[in-house]
Amino acid sequence: MKNMKVILSGPANNANCKSVAKGLVDQHLLAKYYTSIAVFPKSTLDRLGGINMFSEIRRKRFDPLLKNYIKTAPFWEAGRMFSNKFGLHNLTKPDNSIFSIESINHKHDKRVASSLVKAKKNGVKAVFCYEDVASMTFKEAKNLGLRNFYELPIGYWRSAHKLLKSEQEQWPEWANTITGFNDSEEKLKRKDEEIALADKIFVASSFTAKTLEEYPCKLPPIELIPYGFPPVIQESMQNLSFDRNRNRVLRLLFVGGLSQRKGIANLFAAVEDLKPYVELTIIGHKPNVDCKPLDMALSKHHWIPTLSNNKVLELMREHDVLVFPSLFEGFGLVITEAMSQGTPVITTDRTAGKEFITHDKNGWLVEAGSTLALKQQIERLIDNREIIEDVSRNALITAKNRPWSIYSNEIANSVKNELTY
Repeated sequence: MKNMKVILSGPANNANCKSVAKGLVDQHLLAKYYTSIAVFPKSTLDRLGGINMFSEIRRKRFDPLLKNYIKTAPFWEAGRMFSNKFGLHNLTKPDNSIFSIESINHKHDKRVASSLVKAKKNGVKAVFCYEDVASMTFKEAKNLGLRNFYELPIGYWRSAHKLLKSEQEQWPEWANTITGFNDSEEKLKRKDEEIALADKIFVASSFTAKTLEEYPCKLPPIELIPYGFPPVIQESMQNLSFDRNRNRVLRLLFVGGLSQRKGIANLFAAVEDLKPYVELTIIGHKPNVDCKPLDMALSKHHWIPTLSNNKVLELMREHDVLVFPSLFEGFGLVITEAMSQGTPVITTDRTAGKEFITHDKNGWLVEAGSTLALKQQIERLIDNREIIEDVSRNALITAKNRPWSIYSNEIANSVKNELTY
């Protein structure tokens, strides 16, 4: 495999990107991993992340084994992070702002594309890219005869427009929180270009695979490889002797962006009449739009704009159930995070829930967009609290059986097979 190396391109540093990198290293396939910011234990950046206001930096932590492979370009991502932190939202507005996600992704894509001529001379045979950072890289790779591997981490945009249009009509006062409709024609064209140029597409859920049916041209081969689970809670920290006291409120938790794409309006409506029986905690950023119903709903519940990942996991353990009623989700990492902490999940059929959850055994699945179905499921748990204990234990077993290392191995083996075929 010495002469079959892969360049990995992912500025976001999500857990799935890091796991792909680890798998490629284990298979001796990784040439370089191009990203934005990389933090290693005990480094200056890592120590800076120990300060509360800079805690987001630690989300960029990497396994030290990847240090020799990583190529960073931190300026633009750091500018975006600090602009958001200090409320300089004009610098991060979509499409044309200096520190917008779109601008950062464009610079990253161009940077990786410009590296490929030299990379090919050094034995690189393929690139592995993510949505919105692959267009220029894939074009250059095709010109050089390299293979293009593509991961679509969220559902296809045409399907999103089709499914979420009804949400805009049903919840007009929440419509401006669904920001996907604001994407420019140029950006949507690039998304389609990336798919057209891919030799293989990886998806992490059957829902994401289904959304690609809306793609109007011939699709490359698609392979479903679900993500893994974080390390499960240590036995010494487990407290699964569930409190069946029906006089105690049921503690519900939501984690995610406060957009109607996540079904947040449905959640607020579902618990409105259940206040004496439930306590809802919300963790997530508000979108940079004016939404009075969102502000009003947040004032009625316990809202935390942001927390470090460790604090989120800790809070998951303090709640009875995570509610994640998303209407359009490529996966939903908070599902696996909660299950790894012994916190069972209510989610919908438009997330990765179907990949891991058997209804009433290790979690609960409800129809996406149905406030009634969500409310009925919560009411059922209020009236039958004893079932939560068994479901919690089964959620932990599910999480134990698929650590991130399995995902790393599966996706790296797939890439290896493609290159040796």
